[in-house]
Amino acid sequence: MTVRTGAGGRVMAPAVWALTRAVLLLCVFKVFTVPGPDVTVDVSVIYQGWYEVFRSGTYPLDDVTWQYPPAAALAVASPALLPFLEYASAFFVLVLLCDALVLGLLLYAAGRPGTRTAGAWVWVAGVPLLGPTVYARYDLMVTAVAVAAVLAGVRRPRVMGALAAFGALLKVWPVLLLVGTAKGRTTRRAWSAAAVGAGALALLAAVAMPGAWAFLAFQRDRGLEIEAPAALFFHLARRSGWQGGIELRYGSMEFTGPQVALVSSLALWLSVLAFGWLLLWRLRARTFAAHTPADAAFTAVLLFTATSRVVSPQYMVWLVGLAAVCLVFRGSRMALPAWLVLVATGVTVLEFPLGFAHVVAGDVQGVALMVVRNGLLLVATAAAGWRLWRDTVPGGAGAAAPEVSPAGRADTPASAP
Repeated sequence: MTVRTGAGGRVMAPAVWALTRAVLLLCVFKVFTVPGPDVTVDVSVIYQGWYEVFRSGTYPLDDVTWQYPPAAALAVASPALLPFLEYASAFFVLVLLCDALVLGLLLYAAGRPGTRTAGAWVWVAGVPLLGPTVYARYDLMVTAVAVAAVLAGVRRPRVMGALAAFGALLKVWPVLLLVGTAKGRTTRRAWSAAAVGAGALALLAAVAMPGAWAFLAFQRDRGLEIEAPAALFFHLARRSGWQGGIELRYGSMEFTGPQVALVSSLALWLSVLAFGWLLLWRLRARTFAAHTPADAAFTAVLLFTATSRVVSPQYMVWLVGLAAVCLVFRGSRMALPAWLVLVATGVTVLEFPLGFAHVVAGDVQGVALMVVRNGLLLVATAAAGWRLWRDTVPGGAGAAAPEVSPAGRADTPASAP
């Protein structure tokens, strides 16, 4: 892909964005029919059903597919903002607006010293690579909050903390955005704002409607989704006579049978190890440049995606959004992992919805798609972790040199070690 930078890139990016998003809208409005499962059912049936429950004054107390933090109710109920449209149409329009907001934020950030339009182009290209699924889930809305949080953190750590807290109560993972804040005053401001914001929102949700935390039990009982990297073991084992199967459980296709519980537990422990690595990196890191929070957030989300028991196709938009923020900064070391994520995103649409029948059947095509997509994710994760460590930990061969920050000053370490 040729990426145009400067003023030309800022003009061309919105035009290409408009063209690609028009195609996405034609798909979700079913002017074009995409092969495979109907990805819009989640909105027109599941989301709309939850919306009706919310209108009755409670969270879904007996629906095991409700596995989201309490603020997710705002995303599901957001089509009420457009009462002149039917539910699904309003949802798609609101996701389009969030998509446009992200592009606007990335282009605005690209106008500052030390930045570039490459991040905007990653977003323009990466979102349509997921196909219509990206507009038929609320994950793009969460990604918009995350992108705003990381970009705000360059100058306003308290705003970053508040937005990260809101994002975490939408879908948990945005709490990882805080891992890379510069030590000292910046971290204190961002983390304290996040703690206060999360506490206030959690209390408000609990008081507003019963069942705000029912999702915890449903999430705890989830198994191993067939698209998760850890599930590659069973995709390959099926080819060798493994006596297990696949069932629709908790709203996704999961492996069932011998050793599934063991591998699922191992995946959880890998997530614990990933957290331990992030903690060790946080303790050892000394060089915090303008791009470090974005690089660290991207690495953290990659780590927890690669080790998760559940990796649904729409999760890739999280990584696309954070990769885009990384490449806004000229000093970012995440170019290779970002491009690997874009390729993995393109492969994802081939496995869902286009080739999902092959993935479920476990035939050669389905297994090959999962090996390639998850292999790319694992390589991107390893590359991001290695580059982050080298860039920030004393003795790293790639330790960050001073650069010009968006504020126009030398970007030296933001706090004392």
